[in-house]
Amino acid sequence: MEDFLIFNTLEHGRYPDSYKDNYHCHILCRSGEMHFSAMGKDFSAGPGDLVIWQMTTAVGKVKYSDGFDADFLLISNPFLHLYNPEQVWATKGYVYIKTHPVFHLEADGWEVVEADFTQFRRRICSKDVLFHEEKVGRLFQLLLMDMWGIYSREMEKMDVDETSARIFMKFLLLVQRNCREQREVAWYADKLFVTPKYLSAICQGVTGKPGSYWIEYYTVHEILLLLNDPGLTLTEIADRMNFPAPPMLTRYLKRAIGQTPSAYRKGKI
Repeated sequence: MEDFLIFNTLEHGRYPDSYKDNYHCHILCRSGEMHFSAMGKDFSAGPGDLVIWQMTTAVGKVKYSDGFDADFLLISNPFLHLYNPEQVWATKGYVYIKTHPVFHLEADGWEVVEADFTQFRRRICSKDVLFHEEKVGRLFQLLLMDMWGIYSREMEKMDVDETSARIFMKFLLLVQRNCREQREVAWYADKLFVTPKYLSAICQGVTGKPGSYWIEYYTVHEILLLLNDPGLTLTEIADRMNFPAPPMLTRYLKRAIGQTPSAYRKGKI
């Protein structure tokens, strides 16, 4: 799998939903419309909108209008972590984008982001032998900082210091890796050498949500990924997610997103 790709829906006949499980998708909408759902909410995007699908966001019910024209940049998770330019703003951006996957760009913002996409296309397609990845990585850093600048009015309302940002991001990485087996705040606090109360206070301060929210968020993401595989039975999924029995998995998902596993699967057909 390549670390970075860029396509246009009309020119290449490809669409971002084919890549959403393996890449962070940055979608620059030129004309037409797209519709999708993320964690129980419906979103629409059209001309002038920038859409970002993080890999940890369960995106579904994706539809495009006829002639939907958009450029989309695909970034792998390792590449994102390698070229992340700044921890505090990365945390703010991560949290803000998770709840605001569609952002309308004013004229000056559109000009900046479109220029970044143009540079990506030129660099990615050139296939420079010397420092190719490093050059693309620097462009990605520039795109991130440009996006943070555009989002800054809303993001600056979030109170995040460097220590809190570092602990919160370590917490998220632990949750991503272990939520199939561990779903208690105390377990993660122990791994981070802090108290559960302190960890919960950090999560609340950084995101406005308690630590239990983020554990449930990633747990639901993992469940939905498994439900997307029609070859897995509910019993097999319950085993993989460390639920004692399928009914407990069903109750968990019903409480979290308002759907049972069977209802979710029917909606995917």
